[in-house]
Amino acid sequence: MLLSYLRVYCDIIETRSFSKAAARNFISQPAVSQQVKAMEEHFQQRLIERSPQGIYPTEAGRIFYEAAREIVERYQALEQQMANLSQSVSGTIRVATVYTVGLHDLPPYIKKFIQTYPQARIHLEYSRTNKIYEAVRQNQVDIGIVAYPQEGRQLGVIPLPSDELVVIVSPNHPLARAGKPVALQQLHRLPFIAFDPDIPTRKATDRVLNDHGVDVEIIHEFDNVETIKRSVEAELGVSIIPRRCAQWEVRSGSLVALPIADMRIERPVGVIYKRGKNFSNTLQKFIAILTGREEQED
Repeated sequence: MLLSYLRVYCDIIETRSFSKAAARNFISQPAVSQQVKAMEEHFQQRLIERSPQGIYPTEAGRIFYEAAREIVERYQALEQQMANLSQSVSGTIRVATVYTVGLHDLPPYIKKFIQTYPQARIHLEYSRTNKIYEAVRQNQVDIGIVAYPQEGRQLGVIPLPSDELVVIVSPNHPLARAGKPVALQQLHRLPFIAFDPDIPTRKATDRVLNDHGVDVEIIHEFDNVETIKRSVEAELGVSIIPRRCAQWEVRSGSLVALPIADMRIERPVGVIYKRGKNFSNTLQKFIAILTGREEQED
């Protein structure tokens, strides 16, 4: 049986989705279904159960998954060891990140990496922060890139350049016309467009506002920064987001980004990785570009 079949099966179980498994492996969804059918026929066991609640492994499927995951991980480790011996920079690295980082921070680094190492590929996945931590712990991705990274017993952190949180308003808003840094007290009781409560940037914003006795009127909560920006452009309220996330709108004139008066609120960003992980040369080179060490090595 092909190793690729085992990898596909593991991805189905871990994502609970045929379509996501197909995307991870750069194949069509019908091809995924055909591979599952081939595995079930080979072992004469039903491996996957479909229900209205989602996709789940059968009892045989759970046994198959544990063995398949071990085989895939051992083969990946072997690939990395062989690649390190040859010093090649090739193959695919899997990176999970949040939208605010992936859309606004990573593009220049990815472009430079692909231009420098044309034989390498990056498979980029977008997800919620808590799911990224779990994906790294389970070896579903090579690294995660998140805001407010947290170390742990299983996870290490490599710091990346931080960003600054700023107030964004529409060009017609009184704060925009004043054109001055915004004191947090000026946001008191203003209509506010917020991130969802479980998002780290929201938690950091809440802490700062609470520490300064500022009570904003949250009228909408969203899980991605693009929807927040569109709401502010529509003059539904103001918000606080990372500065780099607003750079395109500021250039076009659809939003105004104002620094917070008398303080700079940093938004740390970092790579999270599983401790003890054997980094391939390809992954090492990508991290070197992210951290700026590549110039030092050259």
